[in-house]
Amino acid sequence: LKKDVNMVIRENKIEYRIISKSKAALHVLEAYTIFNSNGKDFAQEIIGYDKLSKVASFKGTAYDAQGNVLKKLKGSEIYDQSAYDGFSLYSDNRLKAADLSQATYPYTVEFEYEIEYKYLFHIPSLELIPEEKVAVQRTTYQLLFPKELTPRYTTLNIDAKPIVAKSAEGLEALTWSFENVKPIKLEPAGPSTSEVIPQIKASPSQFEYEGYFGTLNSWNEFGQWIGSLNKNRNVLPEATKQKVRDITSHFKTQEEKVRALYEYMQSKTRYVSIQLGIGGFQPFEAAVVDQTGYGDCKALSNYMVSLLEACGIKSNYILIRAGDDALPMNVQFPSSQFNHAVVAVPNGKDTIWLECTSQTNPFGYMGSFTGNRKAVAITENGAAIVRTPTYGSKDNIQSTKATVVVEATGDAKAKVKTSYSGLQYENGGLSSVVSKQYDDQKKWIQSNTAIPTFDINSFSVANSKDKIPTATVDLDLSLRRYASVSGKRIFITPNLMNKSTYVPEKVENRKSEVIRRMAYTDFDTVRYQLPEGIYPEFLPEPVKLKSRFGEYEATFKVDEKGLIYTRRMKMEKGTYPAESYNELIDFYRGVTKADNTKLVFVSKT
Repeated sequence: LKKDVNMVIRENKIEYRIISKSKAALHVLEAYTIFNSNGKDFAQEIIGYDKLSKVASFKGTAYDAQGNVLKKLKGSEIYDQSAYDGFSLYSDNRLKAADLSQATYPYTVEFEYEIEYKYLFHIPSLELIPEEKVAVQRTTYQLLFPKELTPRYTTLNIDAKPIVAKSAEGLEALTWSFENVKPIKLEPAGPSTSEVIPQIKASPSQFEYEGYFGTLNSWNEFGQWIGSLNKNRNVLPEATKQKVRDITSHFKTQEEKVRALYEYMQSKTRYVSIQLGIGGFQPFEAAVVDQTGYGDCKALSNYMVSLLEACGIKSNYILIRAGDDALPMNVQFPSSQFNHAVVAVPNGKDTIWLECTSQTNPFGYMGSFTGNRKAVAITENGAAIVRTPTYGSKDNIQSTKATVVVEATGDAKAKVKTSYSGLQYENGGLSSVVSKQYDDQKKWIQSNTAIPTFDINSFSVANSKDKIPTATVDLDLSLRRYASVSGKRIFITPNLMNKSTYVPEKVENRKSEVIRRMAYTDFDTVRYQLPEGIYPEFLPEPVKLKSRFGEYEATFKVDEKGLIYTRRMKMEKGTYPAESYNELIDFYRGVTKADNTKLVFVSKT
């Protein structure tokens, strides 16, 4: 277990005790042996709590390699502070933290703590192996409960059945035990850590949260509970209702009306996080948002639903797991899996999706944050599983057209127009920069223009905020020593600013599937105007590459005005067998070679 690891979990005992529908307790005992600085984060323990939970005990000890006590945690060394995240307006979240890291390796830390909960909604899950280069000597995960409050559970990436028994005090007990588990090993272009780590997830079958009783045996039951939290929170002042009806009165189509209401909501509100007891799940009333102009994702989405309702437009409040690396929703396991809320508006055979927390988000655009995933729509009768828009290679387009005037010295002037659409609208954070000031946009250009040495003479950024948004960046550049000059020869790499350098590393005995997570298409057309009397010493043949992952082509043509270089690269997303990995390497090698092709021009004089 010690071979090539940063840390070994010597002991990890998690005991979660369900006492009633609104009361539970968690007891944790952890012992970690840390072998190097890459594992030192495990010498720190952070325990979150709030007004509905209490850290009843917290102990810690550090031992040297021989098992001698190096340090026992004192009460004064446990930090107790607000878990301020920088953007929450209301939050009662706090944390207790301690650090037992030592200077000499290896050493072992042991933490033991207990948390008492005044609610039963989330049951802590088990992640058997938290990351790469971590092995497990022994782990136990136990759920204790009265029979009438039997929780549900599911496993991911592991086939493990619990031992069913009764505890000493007569509670039902489900116990999973694991010993001598080797580290996971991630492979390039494969599943992420969260997709491969063995996990056990549990959820209550019935619960109570600050007086709101619910059951959680189906998505309909979950939706009914959320519906009870949202009930009567859609009431708007009459003046606001009349105002939004006036705003939409001259539009003919429902989509035009929805856009007008969305832009009104964006202009009137701003996002703040609310982390306050049931406020973590229940939105502010629409009237409060209307008056104050702020709310969290739940409040702003509820407000948007209320504005639409005032104009006779039906919509759904949607709960979703947001984040570009979020785990897919487990449809087979009804439970609280969500961290965000959005709005969906049925529009004939289509659906209009609205992200309500951003003042600048394009109308109808979900993007990488909430696109291409399943979510739960809260309906009149409960809930329905829905899917947000998927953005494919026809949507995610980067298109560059450039004219480069090359001087005999090798310096050059370039005029470049690049359009970024779909998910490429987010390249390098562009989507957040398009609506900012000159200096922020200039910094983005300097960081995201892949030319070795250049000066910006002028630039402009245009923003088209549609369902498939587009940002267009126009550049006027001076390129110092862009071409290499040697005697009568000028050397040019015609791929101006979109060279691929990525080649996946070689992997022996590949085991993981190959995963491509984003589809896109890049188009480049670059015209070079060359000094008089210059002609190509040779012209490469067109390059065409094709694989199951995508296709690539590049052409080099000379006319009376100079050189025309074109490039098209189209990549698809998908999951492919492990044995296709070498094909992926070969494809990217071919692309990298073609992108770095040099042309030699010779002076006739």
